[in-house]
Amino acid sequence: MKKILTRILLQEDAETRLKQILEAKETLAKWLARCPEGKIHVVTSKSRIQYYLRKDGSDKSGKYISKGKSDVVRTYLQKSYNEKAIKILSSEIQLLEQFIQDYVGCSTKLRELYSTLPTPIKDCILPIDLSDDDYVKLWKNVAFTPKEIHESQHAFITDRSEIVRSKTELNIANILNSLNIPYRYECPLEIKKGQIIHPDFTALNVRERKTLYWEHRGMMDDREYAQNSVARIKDYASCGIYPGKGLIITEETLKNPLGTREIRNIIQTYLT
Repeated sequence: MKKILTRILLQEDAETRLKQILEAKETLAKWLARCPEGKIHVVTSKSRIQYYLRKDGSDKSGKYISKGKSDVVRTYLQKSYNEKAIKILSSEIQLLEQFIQDYVGCSTKLRELYSTLPTPIKDCILPIDLSDDDYVKLWKNVAFTPKEIHESQHAFITDRSEIVRSKTELNIANILNSLNIPYRYECPLEIKKGQIIHPDFTALNVRERKTLYWEHRGMMDDREYAQNSVARIKDYASCGIYPGKGLIITEETLKNPLGTREIRNIIQTYLT
């Protein structure tokens, strides 16, 4: 999967920018609709700036605005700025709309190129980009051996018939599954040469094509457990994985358990 193009959210960024520009243009247009008629003419002479109000296009000289009428000057200067800004915004709107239309069509063709091929042909090809469905299939097909859970340990069975170590991990797994978030439980991760750790969850943000690791620290009122948890975060940092940047951390104590609403909010923030 290393040779597949990295997902760059150009379309979403362009759509966000377009939405902001449309809102900004509408706001400026409403403001201009309330403005008085006329335009300001600025005359610069050495270190002096003078302002003249021109009521219409036939007025070539304009009426001088005295320094005491600073509010009038500000209004007309803002009007002039807003009128120019709207023209620029209109140009960018056209460019973005055309870009989104062209980009979506082209990028969709590239992602679906592999998807349309028969399976025997797919097996012979290393694609450079994939549809979300194909990407998820490849991600899910990675084989691994989870960390062993001894019979003496309390265990919980997820909706996917996996064995997990705590009720909160059970909730996390089942909510991930219900939201169709691809995940692996205690999948080995090599952080240094020969050093393997087992993140509680390895999950995929499909939209960003990004794998994240989720550590749930469920006994933070236990001193030894808390110390080991701090050491684990340093292990992640040693290979460039940091909280909020590739690593999700949740915590709880006996008196402050992690609720299902919190779990859902975390998933919505990082994995959708």
